[in-house]
Amino acid sequence: MTEPLLAVLAIVALAWAVLSDRLARSNITGPLVFVVAGFLLGNPEWGPLTVDVDTPSVHAIAELTLALLLFSDAARVNVAKLRQDIGVPVRLLGIGLMLSIVFGSVLAAWLFDDLGWALACFVGAALAPTDAALSAQVINDKNIPDRVRRSLNVESGLNDGIATPIVMLALAIAASQLGVVGEHNDGLGALMELAVGVVVGMAVGLGSAKVISFSSRRGWLLHGGRRLATLAAAVGSFAIAMSIGGNGFIAAFVAGVAFGATIPRDVANVDEIAVLPELLGEVLALGVWFLFGAALVPVAFEYFSPATLLYAVLSLTVIRMLPVGLSLVGTTMDRETVLFIGWFGPRGLASIVFALLAVEQLNEPSVVGQAVSIVAFTVLLSVFAHGVSAGPLGRRYSRGHTARSLDGLGPQARKRSHE
Repeated sequence: MTEPLLAVLAIVALAWAVLSDRLARSNITGPLVFVVAGFLLGNPEWGPLTVDVDTPSVHAIAELTLALLLFSDAARVNVAKLRQDIGVPVRLLGIGLMLSIVFGSVLAAWLFDDLGWALACFVGAALAPTDAALSAQVINDKNIPDRVRRSLNVESGLNDGIATPIVMLALAIAASQLGVVGEHNDGLGALMELAVGVVVGMAVGLGSAKVISFSSRRGWLLHGGRRLATLAAAVGSFAIAMSIGGNGFIAAFVAGVAFGATIPRDVANVDEIAVLPELLGEVLALGVWFLFGAALVPVAFEYFSPATLLYAVLSLTVIRMLPVGLSLVGTTMDRETVLFIGWFGPRGLASIVFALLAVEQLNEPSVVGQAVSIVAFTVLLSVFAHGVSAGPLGRRYSRGHTARSLDGLGPQARKRSHE
């Protein structure tokens, strides 16, 4: 990353920070601002900044960003309450995610004849995971039921790790078919990555929580030491897993869950000590959105076609909402809640990371360009659609939920609820 690029990112970040609340009232999100800024300033056709998507540092920053956000989101998951309604996340991940991958792959193969089944599967798998960061306004809205927010958070935390083996296998098959030379993983190797990620994440999460607790009760920690140790645990879980051939994203999420469930509440408040990895992740995420706008959005428009627009629209609606609806059949959730969960499946950082992996492993722009274009355009549409709709739809759903809850109460109970 060059000094001019870093300087521009700092200026845009400062401008966004001082205007963030005012812009949020108009449903203008940080990712939207940085994507537009990246597209205008880093576009290879006219932009004054040069952004090379093939640079290893770009890939590393994107992957680390996702890992930090996964850890901080997972650390806040209330495991005790999650056990009470674990069925919803399990359904969304075990049924909904798999159906989304299948439907998305079939649709890609049908709309794009020259894509091939391997790259079609890559597109379907790359766009199946959802992004908690783009749903943050919904997940953090206390007026929305905890069950709904937990389900969206856990789903977005685990689905990218579950989709990763399918993405890697699809890229390996595509590379073999296209004769691209390089090191590619197979299905067994991808499953091993998952297993290693789970083991590393559990060990780092439990171990770091125990160490922080032990040190804190003996007064060995300086002021701010808990936050720094939590950041080290987040980065360490990702880096250790990656260095020994594991899935760093799964490791970061599992470490966050284990850490949040193990750290004693009399020692530290998870919301407070997880603020450093969350803040660093959010700052880096803005940079990734800038790079996305500068490097991948131009690719999206270079290979754009009406079929690309059709796929993006269907991916964010039918391909997401139908599997969610099918997976939640038989639950106690009403239609409005199912539709709400179905709509808030934004595509974001995970899909961007998968697109960068495709560029890295299938290092032929003419080969991977269309597949990357489909992924990038869908993410771009999601940034606009979900960013603009998060606030209004969240408020509308919470009001509707309150009204539906009151309808089930007697007159006296309804009166007390308004007092």
